[in-house]
Order: sequence, then C-alpha cells, then structure tokens
Amino acid sequence: MENDLIYLDTYILQQDMRIRLPKSILTNLSVERGTSKFNIFFDKKNNSIVLKVERSEEENQ
Repeated sequence: MENDLIYLDTYILQQDMRIRLPKSILTNLSVERGTSKFNIFFDKKNNSIVLKVERSEEENQ
C-alpha cells in the first residue's frame, strides 16, 4: 500500500477532532464540500488512517 500513497500535506488534529483536508482533494477525487462522504478505515499493519470516498448506489452500477 505504501507504494500507492501520494503525499498531499500535513495538518494538526484540532481540539474538536477535525482534520483539514487539502484543497487538492476537491479536484483529485471529484468530491464536493458539504455533500461528499468519506468512509474511514484504520490499517493496523501500517498504523494508518485511510479515507475512501463513499460512492452512491447509482455510481456503483
């Protein structure tokens, strides 16, 4: 998996548990602010958090 990773930026975990995403996410993943959802996974092997864009049923067909 590490070979597939592309570094985008570094952000601090906020007091209210938010993490800002880089603006390049909007163009690289074709997502929209306020409407797109991410599924969050924890990779124990690499001690990493993985965000995947949740696709609607219509997009999966």
